[in-house]
Amino acid sequence: MSLLVVLLAMVLLLLFFPWDVLRGPINSYVSGQLGRRFEITRHLSVSLGRTTTVRAEGLEFANPAWAREPYLVKATAAEFDIRLWPLLRGKVDLPRISLIEPQIGLQMEPDGRRTWALSRDTADSAAVPNIGSLTVDRGTLKYQASGQGADMTAQFSIAAEAGTPSGSSVTLPLGYKVTGKWKNEAFTASGRTGGVLQLSKDLKESFPLEINAVAGKTTLKAKGSIENLQELTGLDATFDLQGRNLEELYKLAGIVLPSTPPYKLRGKLDKHGKVWAASQIQGVLGSSDLSGNLNFDTSGEVALLTGEVRSKLLDFEDLRPVIGLPVSPPAMAASVPGKSAATAARLKKPDQANASRKVLPTATLDLVRLKAMNADVTYSAADIRHVEQLPLDRGSVHVKLVNGVLQLDPIALGVAGGSLAGRIRVDVNVEPAAFETRLDLRAVQLNRLFPTIQTTKSSLGKISGQVNLTGRGNSAAGMLGSASGDVAVLMGKGELSNILLEFMGLDGGEIIKFLVRGDRNVKLLCSAAAFEVKQGLMSSKVIVLDTTDTVLNGSGQISLANETLDITLHPQPKDHSILSFRSPLRIAGTFASPSAGPDKLALAGRAGLTLALGVINPLLALAATFETGPGQDADCRRALALAVDPKAKAQPATTPAAGPARPAVKPPMGLPRARPSDQLAG
Repeated sequence: MSLLVVLLAMVLLLLFFPWDVLRGPINSYVSGQLGRRFEITRHLSVSLGRTTTVRAEGLEFANPAWAREPYLVKATAAEFDIRLWPLLRGKVDLPRISLIEPQIGLQMEPDGRRTWALSRDTADSAAVPNIGSLTVDRGTLKYQASGQGADMTAQFSIAAEAGTPSGSSVTLPLGYKVTGKWKNEAFTASGRTGGVLQLSKDLKESFPLEINAVAGKTTLKAKGSIENLQELTGLDATFDLQGRNLEELYKLAGIVLPSTPPYKLRGKLDKHGKVWAASQIQGVLGSSDLSGNLNFDTSGEVALLTGEVRSKLLDFEDLRPVIGLPVSPPAMAASVPGKSAATAARLKKPDQANASRKVLPTATLDLVRLKAMNADVTYSAADIRHVEQLPLDRGSVHVKLVNGVLQLDPIALGVAGGSLAGRIRVDVNVEPAAFETRLDLRAVQLNRLFPTIQTTKSSLGKISGQVNLTGRGNSAAGMLGSASGDVAVLMGKGELSNILLEFMGLDGGEIIKFLVRGDRNVKLLCSAAAFEVKQGLMSSKVIVLDTTDTVLNGSGQISLANETLDITLHPQPKDHSILSFRSPLRIAGTFASPSAGPDKLALAGRAGLTLALGVINPLLALAATFETGPGQDADCRRALALAVDPKAKAQPATTPAAGPARPAVKPPMGLPRARPSDQLAG
């Protein structure tokens, strides 16, 4: 009986113990252990148990001396649960915290120090308490982390009447507003959430969340639920995301994406563990649509982006920033009534001031970004529009980025009824970056290849080609300017616009005839061009175009480094024509402003002869322009073989009858064999 009385007395003592008398000793003990002021200013009560509940009226817990804000927590009232057994091992485990009118100051330094580490060593991650759930009423939280470029102030308040999101039975009593900076960009956010915030990974109960956030020029709206606010796990929400450039998401979220025009995207966002999943993506980039699914896995040493993205319609103007080309100025649209900015830009004629501008993309690779993330993403476009210089109609690419090595493999593009396929590899682990490329052009239709040149509309024939290049550089222009390898283009039987050939050969009589009677086509026997490339200089090995009307043999160089042309074509007619000033045709100038015309020295000699004869007799002057047609058929088999295999040695051209036929040269993979039966059959 006496034992029961003692036990009852102990229980009553614990239940009604005047804990306030211990406030002073507790304040001194905690302050001494942590090296900063801790004080319960008005009243203390405790409910003992395996999980003990502590209630304090008036709580002031100072920050370390190095912190900007004076208090870690200063609250009108606070109540928290604490587990005693972990506390005996030096671990602070707080399953629940409830604060009324708190002022919270959180700060983290690049060296690992954080104000909420409950130890004298504020860089000790083991001293960070484990907090389960948090309830806040009418409070302010300030968060500063210079390493994250963060300096934000959040205000919380419980709504007088809790709202309920559409389709949900869960109320959103807690409203919040955030202002400041994130990643050194102006940042604002507002929204609502559940009254109890789950912070521990051990708690699996989700709570509702709404957010409207703006960081720099990027806007995010999301609505859904989340299980763990501290690690953002168990997230299940819909989102609307828009901004001026997807590239800016690298700075804000660490996701490496290409430069794009302004975008608007929506979809479903989930996060389980370390994996973010954006699914059911729908939206636009510029004038192009976009859909697909993406996953961002941060569990590894290097984050990994995977997924598949598609476009039904891709506007090539929207692709310009991706490949490093300048974007057409929007103001240009105003100068062409009824036209878009992109169309107006295409209508603007180049002037002399632009003749020296660079055409190849000069945008440099961001080597740091390409090492910051790995990727395995496929992209496809069912229809590509507004490409005048190169008529693309569809395309797909598989992008792989592994430890600083970017591979576009395979690349597949539909070009003028044919295809362009191959691979590109860029290694940014060396400086400057090293690139390799292999591209195969197949069955491209001549009459669709140059949509802006009317004289090719009636031409027929299929073109094939191959590009093999390696080089070093941190931009497309730099890589091509240092490239070495070979380039070959060939075409078998077909038809060419005669008026185009006559312009090229400067045949005045033929031009007049066709302008009066209309154009007609000339049979093409073969055409080929092969270049050897060394340090950005393309030197011709063979250039030949053979028709029933004219043979054109050429030679020259193209500088990818200087973006200049110097090609000379020598026409040899096979027909008889009057008013002909046949002279070599020189193609020169820059990529931005190419020019084509007769060799002035050769033409001047013939013009001088014409004038001299005209003095004697006007009829003799006319006779000087008469062409008897000395041209012979080119050796197409040999020319095509050399174009297929650019490493073959160039030989003097002969007629097909001059000796036995050579064995066909086996072409590199992806190009047809150079045999008359298939090459010249078109």
